[in-house]
Amino acid sequence: MVTSSFQYFAPTSVAEAAELLEQHGDDAKLLAGGHSLIPLMKLRLSEPQVVIDLGKIGDMAYIREEDGGLAIGAMTTYAQLESSDLVAARASVLAEAAATVADPQVRNMGTIGGSLSHADPAGDLPAVAIALNARLITSSTGDHRTLSVDDFFVDLLTTALAPNEILNEIAIPALPARSGSGYAKFANKASHYAIVGVAAVVGLDANGVCEHASIGVTGAGPVASRASEAEEALRGSRLDDATVSAAAAQAGAGIDFLEDIHASAEYRAHLTSVFAARAIRQAASRAG
Repeated sequence: MVTSSFQYFAPTSVAEAAELLEQHGDDAKLLAGGHSLIPLMKLRLSEPQVVIDLGKIGDMAYIREEDGGLAIGAMTTYAQLESSDLVAARASVLAEAAATVADPQVRNMGTIGGSLSHADPAGDLPAVAIALNARLITSSTGDHRTLSVDDFFVDLLTTALAPNEILNEIAIPALPARSGSGYAKFANKASHYAIVGVAAVVGLDANGVCEHASIGVTGAGPVASRASEAEEALRGSRLDDATVSAAAAQAGAGIDFLEDIHASAEYRAHLTSVFAARAIRQAASRAG
């Protein structure tokens, strides 16, 4: 199918994009990489009257060190994340997860801001953003906001972004010393979307005891979520097989598991435990 008719704007600054978004309100949609919006438009599942293309805003694509962590522009592509030495050094799980997204064509066009703002329940980067305790910085005509990742993902394809807000930057705090991370997913063979994906970050003290743990789950439910009970089960313990298995068994706590042609709710619950254990073990092996 082809899209319905729409007005097209290609602003060259965030301020101009914010003004257009304010002017057109609910009639407008922001276009980043386009791999989510364009298919929806072609199927007439989304029919915006105005499309605001962020692709001409060059200063929205960057990766830089900030306070020992990272500041990443929302228009930074998966391919840029995957190939960045700075991301590999400061938040390697982000580079690893970006490398698992779809195919090279998608990774060269799709963006981190588009992924997080779209909040696809099977997207990879929302789980990673949770595990990295990211902060989401927005722009609008009137103000800027900084949102915790725990407040950002609200429901299926729904975030805390206001209708007039643009996700402008993703801030990733510095990981404590002796930290390790990992991402493990059970992928749909055709699309590479996560049927279940788990990102984990753990930190060990000098004696090998877990000081901190942060775990994000995607694909399992209608929205990416934090595995709080699994995190708590890891803290203060040595990450032996029994501890990791017990914690991973709690990774699905509170999730309303999806059920579709790809997996039943029961199977997703099982996969969540299995892939949480894999991600935690991978993170623990890299910590210290």
